[in-house]
Amino acid sequence: MDFQEAQDSAIDLLQTLITIPSYSREEVNRADYLQKYIEAKGYIAHRRENNIWIIGPGFDESKPTLMLNSHIDTVRPTSGWTKNPHEPVVERGTLYGLGSNDAGASLVSLLHTFFILSEKKQSYNLIFAASAEEEVSGKNGMELLLTELPHLDFAIVGEPTQMNIAIAEKGLMVVDCVAHGKSGHAAREEGVNAIYKAIQDIEWIRTARLPKVSEFLGPVKMTVTMVHAGTQHNVIPDECSFVIDVRTNECYSNQDVFEILENELESEIKARSYRLTSSGVSPTIPIVRRGVEMGMSTFGSPTLSDQAFLHFPSIKLGPGDSARSHTADEYIVLKEIRDAIPTYVQLLDGMTFDKFQGE
Repeated sequence: MDFQEAQDSAIDLLQTLITIPSYSREEVNRADYLQKYIEAKGYIAHRRENNIWIIGPGFDESKPTLMLNSHIDTVRPTSGWTKNPHEPVVERGTLYGLGSNDAGASLVSLLHTFFILSEKKQSYNLIFAASAEEEVSGKNGMELLLTELPHLDFAIVGEPTQMNIAIAEKGLMVVDCVAHGKSGHAAREEGVNAIYKAIQDIEWIRTARLPKVSEFLGPVKMTVTMVHAGTQHNVIPDECSFVIDVRTNECYSNQDVFEILENELESEIKARSYRLTSSGVSPTIPIVRRGVEMGMSTFGSPTLSDQAFLHFPSIKLGPGDSARSHTADEYIVLKEIRDAIPTYVQLLDGMTFDKFQGE
């Protein structure tokens, strides 16, 4: 497969995928289509739930293994769309459609990169993996997929990064909090207002600055995003619940930050999960060095991806722009896909180091 064929096929595939709704946990029809597409190319498409993967020819356990990954699910369209989100529309070289940018362009570009690289013997094993439930960090997505795959040494996670290398990614922890008071009549000096108690904790969260700051990810960011209290206007609320969105850097585990919150807040708190961890690799590893030599820049990404489940080195790299993700009239510029495939191939073809995480 030459570049022209790969580029044209990738764009055609993306246009078809846009027509197949694939909201998180509802990806079955898109997974069915992708499986048939891969099999039509002469490869064995393995499947578990709605996750699809291909193991490159000549797999050798003595070699390091690289996974090329992106996700097939999308968020639901917002109310602001002026176009049909499931109708691919090309206008002046720009393709509009839900999931075109996040992360359809990465998905089809990495798949066709896999096809090109697989035609030539490499010093590493190659796996392509299309994961489900990424947008909701679901249990039947990457977390399940990893139980099916052989040992992995490195991964490229396809997300819209403008084909620059995200060498670090913030983790996520969602914390549910409840401030407790005592009910009473609002007209009298009765009760203990849980809202006022919550405000003290919320103000601490708003102003707190944890001391360890990451070179690439900056500080830990804590944001109160939801608040609920009260039953009616004349009753002092005895409970006020609120939610904290915590974005961790690699200097703190999610558990570390939770313990800090436990010590500082008066409210009762509970983490929904600790599993979405921060990640990062050294800017000196061979694959990053090669990317920089090709003109790519490196950065730390504030947004979460399936990297959170990868307990081995990985980078995030893909066509498109994260600022377009989850927006009305989402789009990808077709040139971004055409440029991405040869860029991926140039980055990966002929890599000779023993391990992707270092020489």
